[in-house]
Amino acid sequence: MNSFTNKTLQIAIAAFSISLMLANSVSAQNPVEANQPSADYKPAFEGQTRIAGVKTTIPLNISVINEKLENPWAISVLPNGGFLITQKKGTMVILNSDGTLSKTITGLPKVDPSGQGGLLDVTLDPDFSKNRMVYFAYSEPQDKGVLLAIAKGKLSANETALENQMVIYRATPSYGGKLQYGSRIVFDKDGNLFVSTGERSGGDIRIQAQYLNSSLGKILHLTKDGKPVPNGPFAGKADARPEIYALGLRNPDGLAINPQSGDLWEAEFGPKGGDEVNLIKPGKNYGWPIITYGTEYSGKAVGDAIQQKEGMEQPVYFWNPSISPGCIAFYNGNAIPEWKGNLFVGGLGGSHIIRLVLKDNKVIGEERLLEGKGERFRDMVEKDGALYSVTDNGKLYKIAKK
Repeated sequence: MNSFTNKTLQIAIAAFSISLMLANSVSAQNPVEANQPSADYKPAFEGQTRIAGVKTTIPLNISVINEKLENPWAISVLPNGGFLITQKKGTMVILNSDGTLSKTITGLPKVDPSGQGGLLDVTLDPDFSKNRMVYFAYSEPQDKGVLLAIAKGKLSANETALENQMVIYRATPSYGGKLQYGSRIVFDKDGNLFVSTGERSGGDIRIQAQYLNSSLGKILHLTKDGKPVPNGPFAGKADARPEIYALGLRNPDGLAINPQSGDLWEAEFGPKGGDEVNLIKPGKNYGWPIITYGTEYSGKAVGDAIQQKEGMEQPVYFWNPSISPGCIAFYNGNAIPEWKGNLFVGGLGGSHIIRLVLKDNKVIGEERLLEGKGERFRDMVEKDGALYSVTDNGKLYKIAKK
């Protein structure tokens, strides 16, 4: 066999090995959820819940690179490889790439940290390397109630302050309850913001997720100045807020753009069960609180106990019982090929990280990672082929190829 033929054979064998590895990673296993659902509702289509389990074949190295954070809520990657992290009671910290503390940022707005409030999401401007602008969300006390505020400021040269802070948007109406703010912020390809807002939980207000004159229970599309992005799906509609991009959401704590397709994905808490992953499209209604796969915490039905209705979108995937999806992130690295394009979900009540294998915008496999750690995984990012996740216990996990 000549050297050319031998090299060709080696390449073919390597390619086959990779394809076999990928095939094995999505081979059918029993669903990872073995507990009984809290409601006996039938899915709208096959594979919408309790899909076959999968298992990562590449050995992983799981480490804690910081365990002294104070109720971290969100994490973003800085251009130098470090991390910018919000802490619920109202400060931010900058960590070096190895997880060690670099700087603490104070002088931020007063927050209401009770309940599910506090200093919430944080996102860097796409032009951060040039303008050093930081966008963040927090629960802002009002004379009557609390609301979700979106603000921005410039990271100072010494990295201990955000200068010229300005609130660019307030999700109204305010409300006396202290739950379900949503608050994730992601930038689209044009440099505008998608912002998720919760419907604030109360039985007397959650129906506003269906109202086009309310900011609650929505995906909003805003410019960097907090104005409606022009020509939105409800622009020009009477009594509709033109910044609304999609409606009918409960508590959307997960929001991410698929880097391969550009599609916007969202994850939200159901009530008792019925946690969802949705593919967000402009002008679409995702149903809450009219349709849901969950029940009230008491076990009683939500509304008319319906799961499907014409004109309302079905979730791509749902969980019952609840896993409490606190965040989502796409894996777009090359270190773990079988994860490429997978959607990862941080479970709070579920105390694990979920890996969802997607094909044609459908879930074809599910895996649970970091079970047994007793952690609530609040936010997650991918950097240099590794996943990093902050937890309510104050830890920063690194999940990488061994």
